[in-house]
Amino acid sequence: MAKRISQVFEHGGGVLHWREYGHGPPLVLVHGLSGSRRWWQRNLPAFSAHFRVYVIELTGYGSAWRHRALGVEGSAQLIGAWLEAQDLQDVTLLGHSMGGQISTIVASRHSDRLRALVLACASGLLETDLFRSALQLPRAAVTGRFSFIPTVLFDSLRAGPINVVRSTLDLLGHPTGEMLPAIALPTLVIWGERDALVPAALGRTLAEALPNGQYVEIPRAGHVVMVDAPERFNEEVLHFLQCLDRGAGNEE
Repeated sequence: MAKRISQVFEHGGGVLHWREYGHGPPLVLVHGLSGSRRWWQRNLPAFSAHFRVYVIELTGYGSAWRHRALGVEGSAQLIGAWLEAQDLQDVTLLGHSMGGQISTIVASRHSDRLRALVLACASGLLETDLFRSALQLPRAAVTGRFSFIPTVLFDSLRAGPINVVRSTLDLLGHPTGEMLPAIALPTLVIWGERDALVPAALGRTLAEALPNGQYVEIPRAGHVVMVDAPERFNEEVLHFLQCLDRGAGNEE
């Protein structure tokens, strides 16, 4: 898989960095809180064999760490503007945690550009406060892949405490439950059974609220499900999208 040079998109005071891999229909990966493109390293080879994968880094994170984080609303607007600027069509949008919450907002406003939605441990239905959320971090570290902790710490430190705290407070203040019944896109809701930050029960509730949602729970995986169980995660996502292709072929 060839390494691609980072590209930059600026809009309304926001900065979005992205890299492209592979060829085929567009698949856009949106990281979560404290994330970066490095969180998808175990998924890129499998995905880029079938799709043109766009790995984006949100304002305040990853390569865009020097900027003030936008929050879920501002990030959704930025991604929507980027989709239009790139004139991307039939996009599959895959978002993890906060990225799933942002992707839900994007899907509610730009369904004409989307083909499908994948929500991995999305935070949009989480009802808690900053203190209780912070109390779950040690448990989240224990239930996840231990070798990934240095990456989480590095990306968190690079983003800085102000961006992380601001983003956490913002996502907790922007629930997405009310918009779910209007999102008719085929949607895979995929969760880690041992998710300590966003419990799996919320994933089941999320899938049930979507008109075309289906739920998959991966045993022994934690919150960063695509890192904890990459082979199963990749398999489930690809199977979901391949079933959509077969369904479209039957309709024709």
